[in-house]
Amino acid sequence: MNTKSYFFQSFAIVALALVAFIGFKQILPDKIFSESKMNSKNVLIDSLLLEAVAKDSLGTNDSLDAIEDQEGKEEIVYENIEGIEFPSETFDNYKGYQYLISFYEKLYQLEKHPESNVRIAYYGDSMTDGDLIVQDVRTNYQERFGGNGVGFVSITSESAASRGSVKSTYSKNWKTQSYLNVKKPSSPFGVNGHVFFANDKANPTWVQYEAGTNKYSTTLDNPTLFYGRASRNGKVNFIIGKDTLKKNLAPNNLINTLKVSSGHLKAFKANFINADSIPIYGFNFDNGSGVHVDNFSQRGNSGLPISMFNANVMQGFNKSLKYDLIILHYGTNVLNYGTKNYNWYERGMTKTVNKIKESFPGVSILIVSTADKSTKYDLEMKTDSAVVPLMKAQKRYALDTESGFVNLYTLMGGDGSMVKWVDETPAKANKDYTHFNQRGAKAIGNLLYTQLNKGYEEYKILREKREAVANQQRAARKTKADSTSVKNDSVNE
Repeated sequence: MNTKSYFFQSFAIVALALVAFIGFKQILPDKIFSESKMNSKNVLIDSLLLEAVAKDSLGTNDSLDAIEDQEGKEEIVYENIEGIEFPSETFDNYKGYQYLISFYEKLYQLEKHPESNVRIAYYGDSMTDGDLIVQDVRTNYQERFGGNGVGFVSITSESAASRGSVKSTYSKNWKTQSYLNVKKPSSPFGVNGHVFFANDKANPTWVQYEAGTNKYSTTLDNPTLFYGRASRNGKVNFIIGKDTLKKNLAPNNLINTLKVSSGHLKAFKANFINADSIPIYGFNFDNGSGVHVDNFSQRGNSGLPISMFNANVMQGFNKSLKYDLIILHYGTNVLNYGTKNYNWYERGMTKTVNKIKESFPGVSILIVSTADKSTKYDLEMKTDSAVVPLMKAQKRYALDTESGFVNLYTLMGGDGSMVKWVDETPAKANKDYTHFNQRGAKAIGNLLYTQLNKGYEEYKILREKREAVANQQRAARKTKADSTSVKNDSVNE
């Protein structure tokens, strides 16, 4: 074997590679991924997040730390609202039950009048995908206050196959537009942040629903279609067992409804005919009383796209659905942007909350913070350094917008808790150290409900004290009036 020959061959290959690299380096860009601004015409989520980060998040955090230290010690004293005043709080322990009074009053009236109803819209990201967390909040409320049904369900969904609370399948020829990646939809987005079109005239465009197995959702209650305004009418055939109900779509108003049938169904299929121009939003399933919770989850969402909602359209939805509480549960997609200064996110989400107030007048709003998330530091998984700054930013815009607040980070255990949830036997979170599994999602849903219910129980005590004071005042006025009447009678005699 000629080892000298092999040596020179190897040397020649390395030399050629080096020459080739030097040659190509002259024509390659300095960076493989360009730093130029991307075309954000149809990428709403990226443009909102990245533009805000570029403008505001590169400053130092020194001044922010000073502000946080001062905030944590300041006392938050609430103004009396119709005789109700929750105890003062500090920024560190802020929950904002005072700002949930209108929601709590509706629950109170529901306890007194079980035929009434309360409705919650739960907006979230991948944390609530597949109805995780939300289905457990829903079950807790329906267990206590009554109510059947999963609420509003979209036409298509990324998580349709994995959702247990309702089963849905659909044809592949739906045209879907989402507030996540479209700035100017063909028709306004619905309350779920989507709009759908039966876009194929040559082939049937359909969706089929089947009741799930979750408690209180084993039937499809009073199924009702929601659709928007268009210049042409259309038709839809509802196939229920062996029967077919043929109905017309009259898209005259911003928001229109069409009831499939009254009562309870196990399953049905909807075939849309000549309806390609009509914006379709989804179906609502509820029995009309008790508590109903709609899950409006969207993977990749930061919450900022909600600020693009059409307030008039949302008011049209609210006329039928009548929301009492709107929950915003975001944060997963906002971490890891190379910053711990989230002033830009505070401003963006303040705009989002104000849009909700405009769209759903008088509704209570609850902000749920980011959960713990772990990242590897020096070969060890630890709480990501951006989690606490983001959580505090979420708390600040909750306080500034007079919204309730759930600190999910501390609720699940605080620093290092995600590692514990992953390492538990059985585990309650996935190996990405970000998302909960079914078991963990149920635990989180129970924790959220417990905090909300604690506020409600405190509200009832305050309300009953207010009623007792009012009764004492009425009794005192009556006694005074009776005494005056007796004196007058004595004088007349």
